Amino acid sequence: MSNMFSLKGKTALITGAIYGIGFAIAEAYAAQGAKIIFNCLNEKDLEKGYANYKEKGIDAKGYICDVTNEEKVQEMVADIEKEFGGIDILVNNAGMIKRIPMLEMKAEEFRQVVDVDLNGPFIVSKAVIPGMIKQKHGKIINICSMMSELGRETVSAYAAAKGGLKMLTKNIASEYGAYNIQCNGIGPGYIATPQTAPLRERQPDGSRHPFDSFIVAKTPAERWGTADDLKGPAIFLASEASDFVNGHILYVDGGILAYIGKQPE
Repeated sequence: MSNMFSLKGKTALITGAIYGIGFAIAEAYAAQGAKIIFNCLNEKDLEKGYANYKEKGIDAKGYICDVTNEEKVQEMVADIEKEFGGIDILVNNAGMIKRIPMLEMKAEEFRQVVDVDLNGPFIVSKAVIPGMIKQKHGKIINICSMMSELGRETVSAYAAAKGGLKMLTKNIASEYGAYNIQCNGIGPGYIATPQTAPLRERQPDGSRHPFDSFIVAKTPAERWGTADDLKGPAIFLASEASDFVNGHILYVDGGILAYIGKQPE
């Protein structure tokens, strides 16, 4: 059974994987034997990415490439295929969020979020699919969100983009499943990261932050998720164990989407 989850000899491109969720997935793939490739926006981030991988003992290859630039993405993918012989696994992880009330959000800001979170995965997937067709196999994993299913204040652009990414996932599965390409999504719940740390800090009186209390109360697991919680699902969707799983969004959310919440006392 363990061989079903092996990624030995596979090449994985994980966009934006210099820290956080993308880095955790890269770390998991490396442990399963995959060659790790990541991209970032500038030289400073590239150096930071290399330092993070070196600290974990992972020999990764990085590229400076904006996922919204189709020409640059095509060039990056061509270079990867030339050097490594093909891309077996793509994780569309690069993303952004702008927490702005809808009526205060400019159309330009809305477009920027959609460009990174939806157009980016379209552009990178479009670039890698021809190679996957040629090699007769491929795994594409889109990092969606609970906002693929739910709305919330201040995240209109993010929710719209992630909802679109959910449907792009299903459409790639529909169009290219016949070529032994599986495209699935992971929908993380609320994950404890350095970016969310201020929302989990104890108040001066020792009580939880109001948002922390809200999330814990809405989660049957009664805790935030961690980046490590995503490693197993990501390995499953990248391995031959999921060869007949296609067009599926795997929500790793501690049960939030299944739960209506506690009855008020």
